[in-house]
Amino acid sequence: MDWSSSLSGLAGGILIGLSATWLMATLGRIAGISGIIGNLITVRPRGDSAWRLTFLLGLISGPLLLMLLGGGLGNVAGTGIDVTGQVIGAPAGGVALMLVAGLLVGVGTGLGSGCTSGHGVCGLSRLSPRSMVATLTFLVAAIITVYVVRHLIGGGA
Repeated sequence: MDWSSSLSGLAGGILIGLSATWLMATLGRIAGISGIIGNLITVRPRGDSAWRLTFLLGLISGPLLLMLLGGGLGNVAGTGIDVTGQVIGAPAGGVALMLVAGLLVGVGTGLGSGCTSGHGVCGLSRLSPRSMVATLTFLVAAIITVYVVRHLIGGGA
């Protein structure tokens, strides 16, 4: 077991929890990324855009800063590091497939009235029954997708 990866994951989880708690405590907002970005693009209520833009810039600048400081991309294949111990692996398709997948995720978050950060992190911590159902649905759909891709279609081991 690679303890440094485990500790990095633990630190990341703690930071996500603290940021969600801070956003709720200071602004009374739920840290649901799809809602934050969606309302930044579509709604734009007066005086409500600054924190949304700051949140979005933080999401983008954090990994960029880590890479600039020499932290790399972590446990992601294709970084020029030995990939034998990497968990995530190389992308299954090209940019076009990733764009289509991203659009489908966006449609899904619209249909589900939220995403894994809003329902899974914030909703579960508030013991929201709706978020419990949504998160269970996300997990079951992910398990079925991985099974179909890996075992029925034959996309990997």
